[in-house]
Amino acid sequence: MVSTNMEQTMVMSTSILESELNTPAKNCYRLVIFGSSKVGKTSIVKRFLTGEFIEQYTPTIEDFHRKIYKIRGEVYRLDILDTSGNNPFPAMNRLSILTGDAFMLVYTIDNKETFQEVLRIRQQIIDTKRAKGIKSTPMVLAGNKVDRDDFREIDFDDARRAVSSAKRCSCLEVSAKDNINIDCLFHSLFEHARLPAEMTPSQHRKVGGSDNAGPPDLSPKSNPRGITLRKRISDACGVISPNARRPSLRSDLLQVRNNALRSVKRGDINEEEEPAAEGTGFRKKRGCIVQ
Repeated sequence: MVSTNMEQTMVMSTSILESELNTPAKNCYRLVIFGSSKVGKTSIVKRFLTGEFIEQYTPTIEDFHRKIYKIRGEVYRLDILDTSGNNPFPAMNRLSILTGDAFMLVYTIDNKETFQEVLRIRQQIIDTKRAKGIKSTPMVLAGNKVDRDDFREIDFDDARRAVSSAKRCSCLEVSAKDNINIDCLFHSLFEHARLPAEMTPSQHRKVGGSDNAGPPDLSPKSNPRGITLRKRISDACGVISPNARRPSLRSDLLQVRNNALRSVKRGDINEEEEPAAEGTGFRKKRGCIVQ
């Protein structure tokens, strides 16, 4: 039985990866993660991709990951650019913003300077996108290290108020170390980006595609919301691309043009920012923990 499951996993993984080259442009998205050094950007990505946490800190120059999904018969590609907290090249930061479709800005609740940095980056993203005529950009602010609440310097209500006027932006507190709210963080971002909810880690089956992807899991995730959602989860699959490489500069420049065209089609060009309701109802509905 184990052997049969392994064979099924390999076949499914190969099938999804073979579909990567044929992913429709409208289903290709890039998530860019910004933040100061040592705030836990890479740890959050690691939790998202593999469910693991590594205690040892290794400085990130720039990491690129790719995950391929098959959801309701369609193939989706999510590229994740994990940027350096010490990027000395403003032009590269600007290119990362221009090529990004959605953004995660990470700070730590025990360091006020890291929060000020994500506010600066957020404004840079808004200004850069608006210069291209894009008035609405999906992003989330992630207050990491809620496991260090005794050393808190940033009040959650203050952080939330800082982004309360943005329509497609929210703020959540998480812990990559203790795996608190990571699932909810990505669900929130995918909702802002109008991506399928099944891209959230808990809402699809993970099949092997990388040595770091952990053991295969072919069982549908339990969910109290009924058979329909369980069926959707059982049909949705995701695999980490083992040979993902950072696109070339030429490819990125083409991506900038494609992003502008796609934004026009989605209506982001004409979508004005408007105040968000106090709090977000869907976070409560999905049982997310606000620390």
